[in-house]
Amino acid sequence: MDKRPPPAPVIDARLASPLTRLAQMPLRSRWGLAIATLLLTGLLAFGFTSGREPEWRILYTSLSDKDGGAVIAALAQMNVPHKFSEGGAAILVPAPQVHDVRLRLASQGLPRGGTVGFELMENQKFGTTQFQERLNFQRGLEGELARSIMALSAVQSARVHLALPAQTAFLREQQKPSASVMLTLYNGRTLERGQVAGIVHLVASSVPELAAQSVSVLDQTGTLLSQPAGQLPNGLDEPQLQYVRQTEQNLSQRVLAILEPIVGAGNVRAQVTADVDFTQSESTAEVYGPNQGTAPAAVRSQQLSEAPGSATPSIGGVPGALSNQPAAPTSSPINGPAQALGAPGAGAAPAGVKRDAITNYEVDRTVKVVRHAAGTIRRLTAAVIVNNVAPAAAGGKPGEAKPVPAAQMEQINALVRETIGFNKERGDSVQVVNAPFSAPAVEVEPELPLWKQPETMSLARGIAPWIALPLAALVIVFGFVRPALRTLRTAAPLRLSTTIEDPVTLAAPEGVGSGAAMLAGGSVARVQARNAQLEDIRQIARQDPATVANVVRNWATQPV
Repeated sequence: MDKRPPPAPVIDARLASPLTRLAQMPLRSRWGLAIATLLLTGLLAFGFTSGREPEWRILYTSLSDKDGGAVIAALAQMNVPHKFSEGGAAILVPAPQVHDVRLRLASQGLPRGGTVGFELMENQKFGTTQFQERLNFQRGLEGELARSIMALSAVQSARVHLALPAQTAFLREQQKPSASVMLTLYNGRTLERGQVAGIVHLVASSVPELAAQSVSVLDQTGTLLSQPAGQLPNGLDEPQLQYVRQTEQNLSQRVLAILEPIVGAGNVRAQVTADVDFTQSESTAEVYGPNQGTAPAAVRSQQLSEAPGSATPSIGGVPGALSNQPAAPTSSPINGPAQALGAPGAGAAPAGVKRDAITNYEVDRTVKVVRHAAGTIRRLTAAVIVNNVAPAAAGGKPGEAKPVPAAQMEQINALVRETIGFNKERGDSVQVVNAPFSAPAVEVEPELPLWKQPETMSLARGIAPWIALPLAALVIVFGFVRPALRTLRTAAPLRLSTTIEDPVTLAAPEGVGSGAAMLAGGSVARVQARNAQLEDIRQIARQDPATVANVVRNWATQPV
């Protein structure tokens, strides 16, 4: 007769609590489920934070390496998130913090613009000599002048060198200071004559006893920009050269403006050379007019003298009939009617009275002063080349380029002559030529594959997180969560037992084979561990039966 207690009742694992079911899972499955939970939580947090990335705004751009390093160090010290744009040309910070960060950096004197100013005088060390103080003052003045010059839109960077001789009262003739300015201009930008003069006067006005003639301004190519007007090396005047260039450019633009609508944009080239006379001349001419003829003359002065003579007129000359004739009346030296001597309205002079009359008339004179204007065009020479024109083919596509017809070339030649103001007497020359333009050689770069194109790579970087996150979640679910749940579904039934069962009965219930019992109880490892535990208990019962009896007695006396 079998005295073993009846088997404990079996409880289905599906009716157990979640914690109890989790406790019945193997240790490996529980570790896998915990790791999967952590990974899924991290993926959800990453997706949430990456989807809400802050908007970045430019803090500073085009900083020098020194200023950029100082700004980055200050941002790291202030715990402000930042990043760089492509190529490191700009520093980006979150949009809500742009203005606050700029003000905080400005309070620290950043960015300094690559130069130091009078802030050098604020950190004077104890024991500084007079020479060091003067040197720091000179460095600060050079830095302040460089910052002022870099405020110009065309200037990228500037360096100022001052030569300040030491002033002493023991020398009669003091050496005057001088200055040199080195400019680095942006690509494609130039400084006008007035801007260069402004830089010169800025430096000269900032240094005591510094004359404007002692300031030299150079650009990054070594060209001297501060050459005084009228003192060019070839003896020409800068305004005159500028006037000639402007005249030639205006005439060339006028030719292009009238021909491009006919032959198309980019199909015509024009160059005009102007020979301008800048000679200034002045001439004075004094012209005397001829006698007025019958026109009345202006009397300048008139003198009349009368003297009494003898009563009997003396007879002189060769005796004869002719000498006894009375004297003929005198006439005016100027062409006109004869006028009798004597007072106006008086008749002939009485006998024995001598009268003399002298009349001076004004002489006609014209004084002409002629001043010739400077900048007169003495001769114009124009060269125009016209490209072959491609007539429109069927479908709106351009056809094959063909030479311009002769009749149209004659019209173009006439238009060019009228546009530049052609003057044959002046010796002007115009040449219009039709020739095909040679296209510049263009190196064809090999086409990049689709997966290497910047647009494709940018699109891939944008959508990669949204594709990688679901794939990672699927890997975690099917690699960790699903095996753990499958193990939970196949867990062994729970027994409410307070007695030590026979390992054979525990492992193989009635009517069930050993293989089915192992499947019902869980894995083979669990069954073997349980059998080993039961065998240990049997050994203890054989060695110390009294202790085992006390334990069984305690179990029996405990209330149910």
